[in-house]
Amino acid sequence: MAFLWDSLVEAFEYLSTFGTDLRGIIVLTLVVSTLATALSAGIGIPIGVWLAHATFRGRWLVRTVVNVGMGLPPVLVGLFVLLILWGNGPLGVLDLLFTPTAMVIVQMILALPIAIGVTLGAVAGLAPAATEQLAALRLPPLSRLRILVSEARIGVLAAVAAAFGRVISEVGAVLIVGGNIAGETRVLTTAIVQETRQARFGAAIALGIVLLVLSVMVNGTVTWLQTRGSAHV
Repeated sequence: MAFLWDSLVEAFEYLSTFGTDLRGIIVLTLVVSTLATALSAGIGIPIGVWLAHATFRGRWLVRTVVNVGMGLPPVLVGLFVLLILWGNGPLGVLDLLFTPTAMVIVQMILALPIAIGVTLGAVAGLAPAATEQLAALRLPPLSRLRILVSEARIGVLAAVAAAFGRVISEVGAVLIVGGNIAGETRVLTTAIVQETRQARFGAAIALGIVLLVLSVMVNGTVTWLQTRGSAHV
């Protein structure tokens, strides 16, 4: 029990200093996670809306791929991106390995199927009468997309929250492609791994608290938007 108490005391002492190292880790975590979420949502939401009502041969196969993608092992995705970005790989000439850009790429790949799948479910769950009426209006594709997203906004916001939760809590893939380089590619999750390996449990707990606070803040905001949106339905 004393060990746990001492670790907690050490954690709050670590937080009280709030040095430049911790500040840099927090900023990089937010930048990488926000960019990855924005990209995955910006690409995945329109695809999810389209898949919800599109009719074409092989539709079930595409949906299956999306469902499988929602559970992709992060380390496997990290390994794939590593091979692609390696010096002798197809995109090795871009020299992106062990950079924040590589971390954004791998997190976007992990979050994209989630954004697509959750959006698909939300839009497919709309009342048939509403979607039939919308189809009868023969609106331009962008107008139709905007209306469908607005009607399914609670589920679409859930897609954004799920994508953000996937990326901000991910460790395996970003550790592989980012390298956990201090001051360059170290984010909260990889920093926790680093501190735990070196038996600095107080620092690891402190970083975990910060990670939890960030997650609560973002998801609390999304929940508020969902509640605000449902009040106008």
